[in-house]
Amino acid sequence: MSMPPLDQDGYLCNLDDWSCTVAEQLAAREDLQLSEAHWEILNLLRAFYAQFQLSPANRALVRYVAQQLGPDKGNSLYLNRLFKGTPAKLAAKLAGLPKPSNCL
Repeated sequence: MSMPPLDQDGYLCNLDDWSCTVAEQLAAREDLQLSEAHWEILNLLRAFYAQFQLSPANRALVRYVAQQLGPDKGNSLYLNRLFKGTPAKLAAKLAGLPKPSNCL
């Protein structure tokens, strides 16, 4: 499967182009292999986007994960282990969502 069009930052141009296969391809471009823990966060992010129509920044992501999955997973250290750098940006990219607007 070929990669759908991406913007200059590597995010999908069209959210409808996302699939599990595309997520795996995007992860490979980031030198990342998606585990069950990654998928749990990606699916949660997609549900957040479906409800609120925005990609959460880091603090909002941490709070939302804590609400939905508990404090063991809803903390910066856990999310940083899964998604290096800025977890909200990388997780949004892999989930096929727009770049969080207040992430540099």
